[in-house]
Amino acid sequence: MMTIDQLLSLPEGKTLEFKRDLSSPKPFLKTLVAFANTAGGRLVIGVDDQRKVLGVVNALDDEERLCNLIADSIAPRLVPNVELITVQGQTLLVVEVFVSSSRPHWLKAEGPEHGVYVRLGSTSRQADQALIDELRRTAEGVAFDELPMPELSVDDLDMLAARKLFQGINSLDDQALRTLKLVTAYQGRQVPTKGAVLLFGKERALHFSDAWVQCGRFIGTDKAAIFDHIDIHDPLPQAVDSIMLFLKKHAMRGADFSETRRKDVWSIPLTLLREAVINALVHTDYSQRGAPIRVTFFDDRIEIENPGILLPGMTVEDMRQGVSKIRNHVIARVFKELNLIEQWGSGVRRIFREAQELGLPEPQIVELGMRVRVVVRLAEVVPVVQISEQVTEQVTEQVGRFLECLKVSPLSARDAMKYLVLVHRPTFLYDYAQPALKAGLVEMTQPNSPKSPSQKYRLTDLGREQLSKP
Repeated sequence: MMTIDQLLSLPEGKTLEFKRDLSSPKPFLKTLVAFANTAGGRLVIGVDDQRKVLGVVNALDDEERLCNLIADSIAPRLVPNVELITVQGQTLLVVEVFVSSSRPHWLKAEGPEHGVYVRLGSTSRQADQALIDELRRTAEGVAFDELPMPELSVDDLDMLAARKLFQGINSLDDQALRTLKLVTAYQGRQVPTKGAVLLFGKERALHFSDAWVQCGRFIGTDKAAIFDHIDIHDPLPQAVDSIMLFLKKHAMRGADFSETRRKDVWSIPLTLLREAVINALVHTDYSQRGAPIRVTFFDDRIEIENPGILLPGMTVEDMRQGVSKIRNHVIARVFKELNLIEQWGSGVRRIFREAQELGLPEPQIVELGMRVRVVVRLAEVVPVVQISEQVTEQVTEQVGRFLECLKVSPLSARDAMKYLVLVHRPTFLYDYAQPALKAGLVEMTQPNSPKSPSQKYRLTDLGREQLSKP
């Protein structure tokens, strides 16, 4: 149990706030509501902004007034622990609130639609309706991705893509679909869950417009100038490899010959980043609207940011200590079946352990607005200019093979991938097609309709000239 002296030495944050007195009730009532809805916390009354202990003048009267204010102003009823503690000859009021199983709590004067607050850092922020619903679901033990989508049927799932991913792992028969909670019973029929649509929905973007990933490589250490970007709309399990391909595209690669065979050595910690990417995909609050998952590559760091605050009862310190709660049970279960995660809740521990083993600065986990950001600092600065030179060297062989396959006639992406013996479309696009297009060696037969089903790639005059060189 933390002593009052230890408490006074800490900065204000998600679970701690100081107030001078009770003269302005609304701010501290918002704080107590936010504590109850988020991760609990302590409110210390009788301490000013400079952390000077002033005490309360009429301790017993203030205690009674505080308890009355809480009872009269907050619904559902909140019963915190209230203590009078003497420090430096002064009496402080310490109010301890635990995360509540009756959440969401709200200020009665503002009502259940506008009076719900959550704790973000050292501030209390008003919750929107989506977050209020999420608070209620988590209190009831219901995961958003387990909810049914009664307007849809199993035919709205891309079962071909799903079975391809599960090949050799699970047959995905009717029983397996129910066990994985990809389908659930609703009024006598089987319908897909939200998790199933997020994972394998044919029209996922129609139902979850922000369930995609935005990747960007910026020049320098801020967002003043972007060098490259891509939007990834792959099914969530496949998005892991697509994101990692983008990061590898902009990383520097060397070689280590210290063992019996050569192995690649990358300028970015790939294993650590893969864990952070998977953590973001599994723990995103897909009920939120407004922005996708973001992966941002700067010269000195990589940031992975997902929508949704930490689940009630969780703090950043809890995550650092290996405590975990699963937000999306269906998505996590599928990722585990596909061996993308070893066990529930182990990813964050591995992120910190990997950073320590590599001698990297400890990763940061920060709540910003209604989002969680993981910041991974790189061992050395990786300037874009060096990356572009290395990418040119790396893609020369791939581009040459792509030009070779177009020598006889134009080919569709599918036919070109068959020729190149590729099965992963992002690999073809990022490592073969896009570099050739940017270099002016290849062009599309329908440049104004890049996504046309009849689209093909053909050599340009420059591409033919390149092929003719010895």
